[in-house]
Order: sequence, then C-alpha cells, then structure tokens
Amino acid sequence: MKEAKLIVNKDFVIGEIDKRLYGSFVEHMRRVVYTGIYEPTHPLADKQGFRTDVIDLLKELNIPIIRYPGGNFVSGYDWTDGIGPVEKRPTRLELAWKVHETNEVGIDEFVDWTKKVNTELMAAVNLGTGSAKEAGNMVEYCNHSGGTYWSDLRKAFGHKQPHHIKLWCLGNEMDGPWQINHLTADDYGKKAKETAKIMKWVDPSIELVACGSSDPALASFPDWDRVVLENTYEDIEYLSIHRYYFYENNILDYLYSYIDMNNYIKSIVSTIDFVKAKKRTKKTVHISFDEYNVVNPVINQTIDTMRNGRNQKEKA
Repeated sequence: MKEAKLIVNKDFVIGEIDKRLYGSFVEHMRRVVYTGIYEPTHPLADKQGFRTDVIDLLKELNIPIIRYPGGNFVSGYDWTDGIGPVEKRPTRLELAWKVHETNEVGIDEFVDWTKKVNTELMAAVNLGTGSAKEAGNMVEYCNHSGGTYWSDLRKAFGHKQPHHIKLWCLGNEMDGPWQINHLTADDYGKKAKETAKIMKWVDPSIELVACGSSDPALASFPDWDRVVLENTYEDIEYLSIHRYYFYENNILDYLYSYIDMNNYIKSIVSTIDFVKAKKRTKKTVHISFDEYNVVNPVINQTIDTMRNGRNQKEKA
C-alpha cells in the first residue's frame, strides 16, 4: 500500500476561494425552465407558477450564483420578449433547441425566482443575433434606478427597485460553429469590446465575462482566447471556458477527466498571462469556468426515455 502525507496549516493560505466557484446555470432548454422550475399547473406551484418543491431543494444546495438565460438559447433571444404582461408576450420559434418559446418566464420572473432560492443572478446578453445597443438597454432596464425609458418600463411592469445584477456574460460559446450567428475570434472580440463599453457606460459597477473556448478540441483553441483577449482585455474581468466529458460506463475515461481539465485550465492561464505581458498591463483577467459536467450518454438516454414515457401518460 502506498502512503500519502497531507500537511494542513492555516497560515499556508494561497488565496480565498470565490464562492461563485460553486455556481450553476439555468437555460431555456428541454425541461429546465418549463416544468422544471416553472410549472403553474403543478400542485406545489406558488402564485408565480414556480415549483416550491424545486425551490426547497435548491435552497438546501445553497447555490451562490446561477447563470441565465443561456446557453445556446441566448444567441437568438430577444430579452424584450420576456417583459411586460405575460398574456401579451409573443411565442417565438426558438432555433437553438428547435422548440416554441412562450416567454412566460423572462428576466423579471427569474430575478424573483433567484430571491426565492437565495442566490445571485449571472445574466447573459445576446451577442449572436443581438447588438451592443440591445445589451446596453438590458443593463439599463435591470440596473438603472429610474428616470429613463427602460428603467421606467421596469417600474411600470412591477419592479420599482433595480435588479442590481453584478455579473454579465458577453454572449455564449461564440467560438462554436453550432452557435446562432457564430463569429470568428476577431469579429467576436471587436463586438464584445464595443458591447462592454456601452454596458459599463450604463452601469460602471458591473463585471463582464467574455466568451473563451467552449472545447479545447476545437481547431480554434487556444488562438480564439488570445485574439478575444487582445481585443477585450481592459474591458472585461473574466474569460469563460466550458468543458463536457462524455463516457459510456468507462470508469477510466471518467477518472481521466480531471487531468484533462487541469491541462485545459493551465493552457488558458498561460494564454491570459501572454496577453497580459503583451499589453504591459497590471490587470489580471480571471477564468469563469461556467459550464462543465461529466455526461453518460446511456444514462441520459434512459432518463429521456423515462421522461417521454411519463409525459405521454400525462397527456393520455
């Protein structure tokens, strides 16, 4: 038997662990929002239609921050579809997940929900089909106190106090060819920079996350991250990275995932350090690892089959 030795000393402190490391995200996809957290016809739904059983479970998890509304969904999403009287909101053909989006849940409802589960909101703006101006309008709607068109509209729709959303994502996975209105690194970097300028002019207190690589297997990695940082370094606080691991009951693949993730993080850190040195700046951009998971396709397929079967019974 090999022996391992662990020394714990409270004075050997490298740094504080950001509580947001234990965050999560909610996206308008499959059953995550509709019938997941929001289901007005459920016997345990509250007055707003949110499931109280889900709220209770999430409160137990004590999640510090949740990213919303996506995900791939956000790259084709018009946030103004999800504000105002619910009965007047449009139903859209949602292209990321190929469903009908009813917009029953929008930014105001989700802010209310985050308060129910005692968490903060990490908002994402659309940098696929969306514009820098639209992103700025969303910040104004959410964070400005009043006296302007968008902030007064929020008040008229029932939220007199600003939402005070601190952390904002400049799009989602824009390096991916699957993304709605996928951009090159340079095009995205320029768009993200101009968007960041407007958003921070509206609210200088916010923190911004630019899209880094969504998969190190892509041919664009890590040049994507370098080019994006060269465009946005002084305008952002974080660079996002994503990573999913797929295995079919192979324990060795599962155990190896942490090694691959560690190497992935090291490569991103090196890229950030390179751009920092190139720009001769004292500022350090940090990593926002805001999507990651280990996925077993066999288990997922079984769960989907069970859910589909249950849904069919409910319809019958």
